Formats: sequence, C-alpha cells, structure tokens
Amino acid sequence: MKAVRFHEYGEPDVLRYEDVAQPVPGAGEVRVRVAATTFNLVDDGIRGGWLREAFPVTLPHTPGIEVAGTVDALGEGVAGPAVGDEVIGFLPMVPDGAAAEYVVAPADVLTAAPRSIPLSDAAALPMVGLTAWQAVVEDAKLTAGQRVLINGAGGAVGGYAVQLAKHAGAYVVATGSPRTAERLRSAGADEVVDHTTTDVVAAVTEPVDVLLNLASITPEQLSALAGRVRDGGVVVNTVPRTPAPADEARGVRAVDVFVRDDAETLARLVGMVDRGELRVDVDRRVPLPDLPAVHAEAAAGTLRGKVVVLPAIG
Repeated sequence: MKAVRFHEYGEPDVLRYEDVAQPVPGAGEVRVRVAATTFNLVDDGIRGGWLREAFPVTLPHTPGIEVAGTVDALGEGVAGPAVGDEVIGFLPMVPDGAAAEYVVAPADVLTAAPRSIPLSDAAALPMVGLTAWQAVVEDAKLTAGQRVLINGAGGAVGGYAVQLAKHAGAYVVATGSPRTAERLRSAGADEVVDHTTTDVVAAVTEPVDVLLNLASITPEQLSALAGRVRDGGVVVNTVPRTPAPADEARGVRAVDVFVRDDAETLARLVGMVDRGELRVDVDRRVPLPDLPAVHAEAAAGTLRGKVVVLPAIG
C-alpha cells in the first residue's frame, strides 16, 4: 500500500510518499481502509521532533491522527465494529497513523460515521470536535445565558466551539479574521472581533463568564484577555505553550485542555451532525501525495482551515 512517512525528524521535506507493508490488526484492533485523514498542528510538532518526549514515535512513522474509513479486517477478540462498517476515530498519537491507504486502530476508539455527510469529510470531526466538546462542555461547563469569548475561533476547533457554545444557549463573542468572519457568524457567533485590526481586550466591552483560548499568543496577551473574565468565571486554554492563568483572588479558575479519545462523546457529536445541529467544515481536500505540501504551508504559517487528505486506493 501507499503511505506518507518520515524516516527522520525535520522539516516537511523529510516526508516521503512510498510503498509500505499493509498492516495486520492485533488483538482488540481493526484494520480500516482509509477514506480520509487530516492535518493537525500536532502532526507538525511530531514530525519536527520537538514533541518527541510527549509522543515518542518509532521511525519511520506515518502521521495522521484523525481517520474516516471502512472496517476491512478484525483482530482477535473484536466484537464490534464489523467488517464493512463506516467509522471515524481519533487515533492514538504514537502508533502509525492514517496518512496511508490502510491503518490499524484500537476498536474502542472508533464510532459509526455520520450518514448525512460524505465519509471522507467526516475525518474532519474526531480530534477537533472532541477538543471543542471537552473545552466548552466538560471544562468550561458553559450554560445558557452565559457569555463566552472564543479567542482564535477561526480555526477548526473554533468552528466547533462556536457551534457548541451556541447550542448550549450562550452569547458568543468570537475572534477571527476577515476571511473567517462570515463562517463564524453562520456558525452562531453573536459578535465577531477582527483580531487583525482590533485590540480584542478593548473590543470586549462586557465581562464574560468563560474565556476559551485557541490561539498561540503570549502569556501577557492571555493574561490581558483573562482580565475580561468576571469574578467566579473560568479560563480554558488549548495551547500548551501558554498555560491558562488563574486568579484566585477573584475566584477565576484555569483549565488547560489536553484532548483525549472518547468514542462515546464522539458518537454524541456524530448524532448532532446527523440531526443538523453541528456542521462539519472542510476548507479543502488534497490527495495523499500532497500531504508534505500541507505540512510546508503549516510550517510557513500560511495554512488556513481544515484540510482533508484523501488516499487514492486502486
């Protein structure tokens, strides 16, 4: 089969599109014929080597931690899913990923794919959807009537976070660029602040109950935004390089999100998609051989939106 792998850590040019042996599922695993995977920023960090302590992959390594596809073979002891089932999942970070024609995955991280959208587009849901859910619902515990500021809402996680916050009945203030403003409004944002031309702290004129930070900003910038959180509120942050600041004197708690696989919650998100309550946005779709170019865009800071990567299985 074909896969994209890197044999050494480095810049995007270490990625190679090459022939590799088809994987065989072990006990508790299934083999998935990949309809699509995606690019996530953690893929860039793993390939570049600066996340090697957190995610000690074995070289050569195949990236791709989100998958959509069809179950092709079962390992010993797998009672479900069954061969032929269309599934999606957030894969473990360290084993080989889904930037290939086939991938082996633990059966318990997979859930049935949504039926209302193309299977390949469903690859854009697992990790980023779970990140948004865990941040908005589990960590922030956002409720109806509250105000939330979502900083960095223009990215893939932000799109889901805006929708989930609006679904919870919150008033949503989202930061984005002119390119993402209309998409954020259509996702449910009540206010969109253009962070490219506006001081966000100054633009948020009323205190918020929740600050959700999804952007790579300085600790000083995050602290300034946290100052807009009302007493007793919460700062939720998904960017590991800039820890969430708490303010004990004001009762403002801080939560740093480290997304985890959760097939049960992913199934809940799939249900929301099929009921029309959650939209899956895909910026573009590229063939698997073009994945190195996507990594290069990310490294250059020019990558925009969620990119779905399609293997061409013959």
